[in-house]
Amino acid sequence: MSRIWLILLFVCPSLLAAQTSITLSGLKGELENNVQIYLARYSADEISTSLRFQARLEEDITMALQALGYYQSTINIALESRNTGSLLNINVVAGEPTRISTVDLQLTGEAATDSDFKALLAKAPKPGQIVHHGQYDSFKRNLSSLALRKGYFNANFTLARLEVAPELKQAFVKLHFDSGPRYRFGEVSFQGAQIRPERLQFLVPFQAGDPYLASQLGELNQALANTNWFSSILVDGNTEQLDKFILPIEVQLEPRQRNSIETGIGFSDDVGARFKLNWLKPWLNDRGHSLNSKLAVSNAEQSIEAAYKMPLETVVNDFWQLQYGLRNRDYQDTRAKESNLALERHWLLQSNWYRTASIRWLYEDYTQADQTANSSLIMPGISFSRARQTGSGMPIRADRLLLGIEVSDKSWGSAETFLRLRGRAGYINTLADNHRVVSRIDAGAIFMEQVDNLPPSIRFFAGGDSNLRGYAFESVSPVNANGELIGGRYMATASLEYQYRVKDNWWLATFADYGSAWSDTPEWKRGVGFGVRWGSPIGAVRIDFAWGLDASDSPFQLHFSLGPEL
Repeated sequence: MSRIWLILLFVCPSLLAAQTSITLSGLKGELENNVQIYLARYSADEISTSLRFQARLEEDITMALQALGYYQSTINIALESRNTGSLLNINVVAGEPTRISTVDLQLTGEAATDSDFKALLAKAPKPGQIVHHGQYDSFKRNLSSLALRKGYFNANFTLARLEVAPELKQAFVKLHFDSGPRYRFGEVSFQGAQIRPERLQFLVPFQAGDPYLASQLGELNQALANTNWFSSILVDGNTEQLDKFILPIEVQLEPRQRNSIETGIGFSDDVGARFKLNWLKPWLNDRGHSLNSKLAVSNAEQSIEAAYKMPLETVVNDFWQLQYGLRNRDYQDTRAKESNLALERHWLLQSNWYRTASIRWLYEDYTQADQTANSSLIMPGISFSRARQTGSGMPIRADRLLLGIEVSDKSWGSAETFLRLRGRAGYINTLADNHRVVSRIDAGAIFMEQVDNLPPSIRFFAGGDSNLRGYAFESVSPVNANGELIGGRYMATASLEYQYRVKDNWWLATFADYGSAWSDTPEWKRGVGFGVRWGSPIGAVRIDFAWGLDASDSPFQLHFSLGPEL
């Protein structure tokens, strides 16, 4: 028999010596928990030794036990005086439970042949079970809720009764539920939209005449939100135009502002400050085309690019994109000006992998170490990626995978023939709320005997805040006879990071990095460090103090960045 303190009387300043406490014994498990819930309603100043209060206690305990099917309980309350006040000892003998004798359950209407209702009826109260008022009420709510979700809007209980005969220790369940007819979707109309109605109709996940399903209205709402075209979305049924159980759907929309600007900042002690500006025009015309322009500036490189997006049927995951960008790089042993023009086709596959097919023209005028040249490459390619996460900012769990391939061949006018592979993988997991693990792998390969005739943007370099944090930006690569960086055919880096939550959204991190960029034999580089993380409303803010264990000079690097961790 367990003895548990349920309520402690807080001492009144004017009556420091007067306290009345309550103890409960004789119960355990669900019975004890339910009684505790009832008794916890009393405030400290309500508890007394009066007979009137003891009668209230007995009444509440009786109700708590009857709710779980125990109608034959015995309750004894004994008053005990102590130096520090009074004690009410409550001993309860639950007695024999009352069990369900018969169940009269009837389902009529169109739901009688509905598989979801059949599955729910299998969870109905059954003869022989201890009567449980909460489970009985929950079953009734589930029937009504399922009817609403599936469009049985006229459903009602023609009989709903739970009869209890305490002296017989028996209960009788009588539930008659008439679902009535199931409503069907009518036509969908859009109000206030700046996009063509026929374009929006592609987003509707049902046809007029399909059986009503509330979750499909949720899918429509989500599909409209994912387009990024609207600032306000309201999807609702038009109950004023019901005809023969057909429910028309009305969607009220408000256009999003035509311009949206986002900024980002970063810092590392080798390349200095980094600034990013993203200017998005989420809709340009009534076909839903959009334009996204990006500007990035740092001491090491400056770039500007624009992407024109032309959505197809599913809008978000099925579209064409024309992209053009310029980049200037002046860092380490690289001086390069490049121009990129790409046409891309994007799909979301049924496996939830994202597929992108592209053809890219790259023109690059460069000096890499002691080599000065220019190159014009035409590269068709294809990539597959998948990103999943739970939570935003600093997600609780996340994984990201990318595999891409580009091909160049002289036969179609490209300056060189080669095949380039690129792969990335990242994983985040949170353990016991306060412990977090972040891991990343990054790799690439060029299948070509020599990379000397390839521009620097095609070759591989390692180092910087995205992989080997203890080494300067793109400072890890093969070198020529003069010790100048020339880039490699291969690259592979890995990172493992542990984070501990200090308070709220503040974390401490420690990490180890390993990797290299090479052409013949890799010279593996190691790095370690620690950092601070803040889960800000706009993303993870990271400060890293990193040391390159194999760096010949400048072994310490400081990095500051804002944005996704993978």
